[in-house]
Amino acid sequence: MSASPDTVAREVARRRTFAIISHPDAGKSTMTEALALHARMISEAGAIHGKAGRKSTVSDWMEMEKARGISVSSTALQFNYTISDPDTGDTEVAVINLVDTPGHADFSEDTYRVLTAVDAAVMLIDAAKGLEPQTLKLFQVCRHRGVPVITVVNKWDRPGRTPLELIDEISERIGLTPTPLYFPVGIAGDFRGVLDRRTGEYIRFTRTAGGATIAPEELLTADAAAVREGDEWTAAVEESDLLSEMGQDHDEELFLAGETSPMIFASAALNFGVRQLLEALVELAPPPAGREGIDHHDREVTDPFSAVVFKVQAGMDSSHRDRLAYMRIVSGEFERGMVVTHAQTGKPFATKYAQAVFGRDRSTVDTAYPGDVVGLVNAMALAPGDTLYTDEAVEFPPIPSFAPEHFAVLRAESAGKYKQFRKAMDQLDSEGVVQVLRNEIRGDASPVLAAVGPMQFEVVTARMKSEFGVETSIQNLPYSLARRTDADSAADLGRQRGVEVFTRSDGVMLALVSDKWRLQYIEKEHPTLTLEPLVATAD
Repeated sequence: MSASPDTVAREVARRRTFAIISHPDAGKSTMTEALALHARMISEAGAIHGKAGRKSTVSDWMEMEKARGISVSSTALQFNYTISDPDTGDTEVAVINLVDTPGHADFSEDTYRVLTAVDAAVMLIDAAKGLEPQTLKLFQVCRHRGVPVITVVNKWDRPGRTPLELIDEISERIGLTPTPLYFPVGIAGDFRGVLDRRTGEYIRFTRTAGGATIAPEELLTADAAAVREGDEWTAAVEESDLLSEMGQDHDEELFLAGETSPMIFASAALNFGVRQLLEALVELAPPPAGREGIDHHDREVTDPFSAVVFKVQAGMDSSHRDRLAYMRIVSGEFERGMVVTHAQTGKPFATKYAQAVFGRDRSTVDTAYPGDVVGLVNAMALAPGDTLYTDEAVEFPPIPSFAPEHFAVLRAESAGKYKQFRKAMDQLDSEGVVQVLRNEIRGDASPVLAAVGPMQFEVVTARMKSEFGVETSIQNLPYSLARRTDADSAADLGRQRGVEVFTRSDGVMLALVSDKWRLQYIEKEHPTLTLEPLVATAD
């Protein structure tokens, strides 16, 4: 029997669903491990490039991820986090849904899909490097979607810039006003602790061996901190006061409106500032909300069950060719085994195998509520952007595809492997690993792959070999831009030098163009032809 609307509302109120976004090597996966450690999900935090005796992160499980120290796939985890009120002793148990995303720019599209499934984002920036290109790009996606952002300045245990420099850069470059909740005591590279700007107290951190366990904290009054830290404490207080004079104290309304960003200084590798981030998420981030459907069939969180698929992943278990569809629950209660309707086909879908997934670790999910992320096993019919529901029909808007910038022909080395090649191509296409383009001239034997970055092609060839036993070759094509077009314009565009027209697997027609100068020429000489930019077009 489904839960009552009151029960669903109570469960929603204690949930927080967020993604971590950043430039490569800012420490996303390390922060994910640190958060899991503080929630007692794991006993020891891992490292991306592990030193001798320190294990690698749980969330990065693909061989490419381990070899290169990057995140290629998205991973989701759920954990409870208990907060105690120091005055009353009362406790609150929050349910945290964290979706770790690829940091490498080549996998931006996967991150974009994740951002359609969360209610808040943690923007992780490097204390030395500040805002970097990938961070900027993903922040613009957050702004476009109205996702509030908490900023974490990571790696404060290493030499870097000053707090005020970083704050000014964020304000000037992206128009987001940082409002630090905690201010660092000690310059970058000499991280001693943080000033709690709301209480005036000093939280002092103590290092642990290799940063593999939770860092002990000591709470000191302002007077005791002044004695303990001297000039470093005085400098932190003065800079904090300066921010207050400039109006850069936290305002919840402005944060939720996307105008300000609570800021925390941390070191994920040492587990400094991690508890502060968790408590900020519970206290400040918004709980799950309803979603607008197509044709005004909206869904509130207390309505009957509905969910949106935002990610499909296969090949997670080498002994089983399973396929896992990640769905974000939008409304109602999910119960394992319930039969739902797949909006895109109108067909029933049984949810017998429902799991929570963290890296390669899985556990069965029996019930879930709005904001939760559930993996559906062997979901062969599901694709990113699909809607599932019960009772009254609803369909949520599809997830737009990123504008590809790299294009290549994929071929099977052996003609005898063509059947396996087609099967693998269909699977990788439905997962959204790459965009697959076809036209009559090239035929099905030589599909064109379109990607945000060339490493997506490496993922395709690696999975073709490991999962399907098909050796493939890649031939790059001389195109750098894609524009949406239509059947009326296709013939004329196909006659232009430096242009080739394809149909994507979702039916969208794309014109691939050699470079921006060729595009400008065509737009000038043939203004009636349809050439529309795609989402996140870089040029």
